Amino acid sequence: MHNLTSMSTFLLLGFSDIRELQILHFFVFLALYIIAIIGNLLIVAAIVLDHQLHTPMYFFLLNLAMLDIGTISVMVPKSIVLSLLNSRFISYFGCVAQVFFMLFGTSDFALLTIMAHDRYVAICNPLQYESIMHKAACIRMVAIVWTICVLYSVLHTGSTFANTFCSNAVNQFFCEIPPLLKLSCSNFYLVEVGFLVLSSGIALGCFVFVILTYMQIFSTVLKIPSVHGKKKALSTCLPHLTVVSVFLISGVFAYARPPSDSSSDLDIVVSVMYTIIPPTLNPFIYSMRNKEIKTALWKLLNFGKSSKVFS
Repeated sequence: MHNLTSMSTFLLLGFSDIRELQILHFFVFLALYIIAIIGNLLIVAAIVLDHQLHTPMYFFLLNLAMLDIGTISVMVPKSIVLSLLNSRFISYFGCVAQVFFMLFGTSDFALLTIMAHDRYVAICNPLQYESIMHKAACIRMVAIVWTICVLYSVLHTGSTFANTFCSNAVNQFFCEIPPLLKLSCSNFYLVEVGFLVLSSGIALGCFVFVILTYMQIFSTVLKIPSVHGKKKALSTCLPHLTVVSVFLISGVFAYARPPSDSSSDLDIVVSVMYTIIPPTLNPFIYSMRNKEIKTALWKLLNFGKSSKVFS
């Protein structure tokens, strides 16, 4: 096949060739994107402005919301524009940028793992919580996550685009590593496959750590004598556990299925599940059963209304 590495564009998968369905896709994705951005920005604003939320748990939640904003902004705006313009083309460097920043989504799972550790210390070792999860330690953990994820993104992006591509037709609605590797006509793609296997092993290790952590948390909660104490402890864990479940379920649907050379409607649905649904749902999950977040959001919204009245 002809070497297309020097070409300046990639051809993304379109949702439909029917113009009416393209317009529908535009409005649906635009609505989901606006909901996700507003929801996560409200979480960020509430945590920053409310001093009662300046605790390790909400510091990690703040970073999770920022990552969700970045993750969903990688591919959705471009997909919206392409549907509106009835186009499927993305520039070579635009594709590189999508792969690089999409890998920041892996930071979500790293942060969720740290948040599991935070809940473990708070419930299983409450007397040592302030000494273990102090401000400097929390900043250091988040800084390590961001640093590792930048290096991770550079490593995978570099090894992916070091390949020689024999086609520019990406079997996905955004640039993703597995569909890009299928376009490779050199053996260098095996290097990236090795990196992906290693990354999967690390992700599995994080998953096992979260499971073992929650087993110890639930064991401790069952020993709490009062029903109110049990409910209070669980109320801080359930949102995090729900977010982890959504993240894992969407990831399993995406990557545990047997690979195929052609795309299907199921592939599109699965892609939307693991790229758009988690960042959109996370703000609602954390605000529905969390009284402190609800109170902070209520104060924030009322402050906005008061400002309009006095202006």
